[in-house]
Amino acid sequence: MAIWSGAIAFGLVSIPIKVTAATGSHDLGLHQYHAADEGRIRYLKVCEIDDEPVDPDEIVKGFETPDDEVVLLDEDDLKDLPVSTSKTIEVLEFVPAEQIDPIYYDKSYYLEPDKTGGRPYVLLREALIQQDRIAVVKVTLRRRESLAALRPRGEALVMHTMMWPDEIRKPQTSGLDAEVRDQELEMAGTLIDAMAADFHPEGYTDAYQEALADLIEAKHEGRSAPKSKRERPKAKVIDLMDALQQSVDQRKRPAKKTARKAAKKTAKKSAKKTARKAPAKKAAKKAAASRRKSA
Repeated sequence: MAIWSGAIAFGLVSIPIKVTAATGSHDLGLHQYHAADEGRIRYLKVCEIDDEPVDPDEIVKGFETPDDEVVLLDEDDLKDLPVSTSKTIEVLEFVPAEQIDPIYYDKSYYLEPDKTGGRPYVLLREALIQQDRIAVVKVTLRRRESLAALRPRGEALVMHTMMWPDEIRKPQTSGLDAEVRDQELEMAGTLIDAMAADFHPEGYTDAYQEALADLIEAKHEGRSAPKSKRERPKAKVIDLMDALQQSVDQRKRPAKKTARKAAKKTAKKSAKKTARKAPAKKAAKKAAASRRKSA
């Protein structure tokens, strides 16, 4: 579903596009309920002066000034703001990708070409690939103008909205005057080499969401909640060099093979869990619908 439509302004070339979200959360949605009768908790918008609920059509936005005055802004005020990027993704310049610190990146979106914009869309995509550059652009999404980075990803163009420089906070660091020994640095490098791999995100799993799904399934079926088998690590002071050496020893070849076998086993187990969870989720939806009818 498109959240924005307009055009990319690439010099004198205009590329009609629509913007869609490139990511979505896989988290299970937990809501708040009244423990006594399972009623869903709802919130009313209440005026702090008369303590009365306010209808949506009576609510406007506003800004509180330093001298405690409120400046009210209605929909027409906000709609008529003189911003050129409200319907245009304005290309500012093209920069090497490595010059953009990832801390600036915020959200990701796909740019999908309109029926008439296929040729200029492909032209921009191929030019970015050939020049090995990223387009720095400005765009207004949801009434907020953002810097953004536009780059090719497969056949698509992806736009990453970015924070403004004054929105990047400085790190609060301490204890960074410590010195490390050459032997420690060498051993740390050995550990990094032992753990080096290509990035395959599909090989990682969200353990919290899996455990939450197991908990919901168990409680729905009237079983005891599953207990964690992992013990909390005990805090202890250990020699840094010794810790590095032990870590390297644990990453030797046999351990890697064992880890791969364990990963395969986990994947099979996860597939079985997914098969079991489907009926439970269906039953949960049915129960919720039944509660709504009887209410």
